[in-house]
Amino acid sequence: MTFSIVALDKKMKALGVSVSTAVPAVGSVVPHVEAGVGAIATQAQTNVLYGIEGLKLLKAGLSPQAALETILQKDLAREKRQVIIIDMQGRTAAFTGKENVDWKGHIVGKDSIVAGNMLVGNHVLKAMVKTFEATEGKLSERLLKALEAGQEAGGDKRGRMSAALLVAGEQWISETRPVLDLRVDAHQDPVAELRRIYTVSTDYFQISE
Repeated sequence: MTFSIVALDKKMKALGVSVSTAVPAVGSVVPHVEAGVGAIATQAQTNVLYGIEGLKLLKAGLSPQAALETILQKDLAREKRQVIIIDMQGRTAAFTGKENVDWKGHIVGKDSIVAGNMLVGNHVLKAMVKTFEATEGKLSERLLKALEAGQEAGGDKRGRMSAALLVAGEQWISETRPVLDLRVDAHQDPVAELRRIYTVSTDYFQISE
């Protein structure tokens, strides 16, 4: 039901997630980020514990793969989940359960992972990876560009409704805010609306990452 990307900017020491789906309020459940620790997207039949507990395990010193396996072992409904994780070292982990609806899958890129389920096809994720790696500049812009590429490629086959962008770094995102947390909860073109909100926020808060 969703397409997303988690990514790391090693130079700026920033981590982030961008995501869109055809159900309301995706930003309240899918993206999880902690500065200096990691970024996680938990989707499909979403279980927020993958984000909450996953960040705790990363902070405790586990690798993304070890953290993911720890949570999966406790989850009887794991085949309905889709989870992607990246940490500050650039280590990654990804899981797409067998009971997710096609098209489903994930791709590990350079300092990023993209994932989706109920998509029009795998070209959605390929477009996201290609765009993220070809885009220069701050992580927030690269994440948003990747999301736009996924939507342009077809995105969620059921339609559109919500989108979100969540970024955190060791330095504050702007002079006044440590985290960039933008959400579109119910809109006919959520990715385009997210771009509008991002542009307003960038200008107003002088966002640097």
